Amino acid sequence: MAVELKPGARFRSAVCEAEVVVIKAPADPVDLQSGGHPMVPIGDEPPTGLSAVPGYDDGAQIGKRYTDGTDALELLCSKGGTSSLSVGAELLVLKDAKPLPSSD
Repeated sequence: MAVELKPGARFRSAVCEAEVVVIKAPADPVDLQSGGHPMVPIGDEPPTGLSAVPGYDDGAQIGKRYTDGTDALELLCSKGGTSSLSVGAELLVLKDAKPLPSSD
């Protein structure tokens, strides 16, 4: 279920407590998932009785940024959870912090 994302949009997992805020969004619709199931907009009721699919249960860490392989999508995890974030079958990865400039 692909949805069009906009910066500032908020989503929650259907299988755990994880919540994310879209920081950077691609132009095309995205199949945003958590635990192998589609994420739902904040305010919508998630389906009940779902659990994370094996391989999508490594968790999401609060305060961390996640990105896809192309860097077209960036999410900020605003509430941690036990399921992994993905776009379709592709797991999102933690975004590395930018090194600060040297003060020398």
